[in-house]
This record gives sequence, structure tokens and C-alpha cells, in this order.
Amino acid sequence: MRFTIYQESRQGGRANNEDRTTYCYSRDALLMVVADGMGGHHYGEVAAQIAIQTLADTFQREARPLLGDPFRFLQKSMTNAHHAILDYTAQHRLKDTPRTTCVACVVQDNVAYWAHAGDSRLYLMRAGRIIAQTKDHSRIRLLIEEGMITEAQAAIHPDRNKIYSCLGSPTVPEIEFSRKTPLEHGDIVLLCTDGLWGVTSGEQMALAMKGANLLQALPMLLTQAEVRGGTHGDNLSAVAVRWEESYVEEASSAISTLTMTQDEVTTRLEEFGRNPAYKSELSEDEIEKAINEIRSTIDKFNPKK
Repeated sequence: MRFTIYQESRQGGRANNEDRTTYCYSRDALLMVVADGMGGHHYGEVAAQIAIQTLADTFQREARPLLGDPFRFLQKSMTNAHHAILDYTAQHRLKDTPRTTCVACVVQDNVAYWAHAGDSRLYLMRAGRIIAQTKDHSRIRLLIEEGMITEAQAAIHPDRNKIYSCLGSPTVPEIEFSRKTPLEHGDIVLLCTDGLWGVTSGEQMALAMKGANLLQALPMLLTQAEVRGGTHGDNLSAVAVRWEESYVEEASSAISTLTMTQDEVTTRLEEFGRNPAYKSELSEDEIEKAINEIRSTIDKFNPKK
């Protein structure tokens, strides 16, 4: 595999950043995940952390170097993350369950597979155009599909942040899967939270990244969205990959997995409370305790072989 990848998460106008992102790759498979946590007193970020870490842990264990069934992997990992959040809620006797959206994508053999719950989105961009994207699990999306409101009205609708599927809800999440989607050289796969897509259309993002350096274009889009969101803007996060299936011009930012061993996996995952970009009022002792609790919870649903 050969690709260029970039991830970043920003606080926006919120007091705390409850978004989480990660990507992992083996010699022959790539995983990207974005989660947008919901819940007060740091618990939204716990739910998001459990989601991305559960998927990353499972990938590290199973991508040796390919996943046997990418759709099965996505279904199992997201369901396990959902149950791990419920377990964390029971352990801490929380009055309300912390919840999180989740969108995840696997690429192997030049084919993309993705799944999502909630309104964090995936866009597949080709030559400056969007050729596929996820549909939000939101009341607003249903109203648009029924012709009750327009996209412009949706942007300012009071229910625009209400979703009907997520991980951690007392009800079983609706996890929606893509089709097997072959990628072409130069395709861009972008996963992002509503802090980005809510103020920047997919078409604008596709044009901005067409032919551009991904490592420059995506931070620029995040900065523009941060300005548009203003002092009350949401957290905004994204992971994007430019797929490079053939050897073209050498670029220092490109990742080649040719030299990786069959059992080697590389992961870029920010640990809870340890990324300076994630503002936290927790002390180091509280962060350490939370990390251990999250790890213990995940291990129950991701037993080591």
C-alpha cells in the first residue's frame, strides 16, 4: 500500500474537546476512525476514547496483515465498543450513559469498507467531486429526505444536532455499512465530525483538496471551519487519506507499507487526556486513573488471544 494520511482534532469554541480520532495500518490494511463524544463531565470523551481504542485494539490483533472480513470487523468492533461504554456506565453508576458517534473505514486490496452510527461523516472524493458519502442518523436527515425542509434550512434548524443512533445509548445502535468500494489512484477518503462538515460543505472540501498537498489542505479547512464556527463553534476533527496505488512522484509525506512485516501494525492514537490539543481540567492522577479504567473496560470486550 502507498498513501498519504493526516489527522487532527481541535477544540473549537467548546470548553472541552470530546472528539477523538485514530488511524492504524499493517502491511496490507488501513483503518481510520473518528468519534464525537456526547455527555457532560468528561464522559463524552470517555465514550469516544473507548470507541476509537476498541477499534484500534481489534485491528492491531486481527490485521496480520489482512482482515479476514472487513465488514465483520467493523460490526464486531463497533458493537463491542457500544457494550464497553454501557459497562463503564454501570461501573460508575452514572445517571445517564455517555454516548458517541462513530465512523470507521477499512481499506485493503484497494477496496474501501466503511460503517457509521450517528452524524460523523465519511466522504469519498475523486477529482474534486464527491462520489459517495454517509447519511447522517439524524432527525434532520429524515426531514430532508421526506422533502419537509431544504439543506439550507437544515443548517439552522433547532434539531440539527439530534441523532437517533450512536454508541452507548440504552437502545441498540443502528450501524450502517457501505458497499465494497474500489479506490482509484488519487482518491481521498475523509472522515470528520460535524464541527467541520456543519460549516463547510462536502463540495467545498472536495474542491479545496483536489490536487492539493493533503498535509496543508486539511489544516487549512479546519482553520476556516474554526473561524466560521466562532466562539460557540463545536469541536472539529478529521482523518483523511489520499490513496496512491502506484508509485508516482516521491513525497516525504507518503507512507509505503512494503517494508513492513506480516505481523507489524502502526497506530496513531492519542491517549485520553494526554494530547495538549484536548483541553482537560483533570489532574494527572485523574487522567491516569481514567486511562486505566478505559483500558480495563476495553479489555473485557477485546480479550487477548
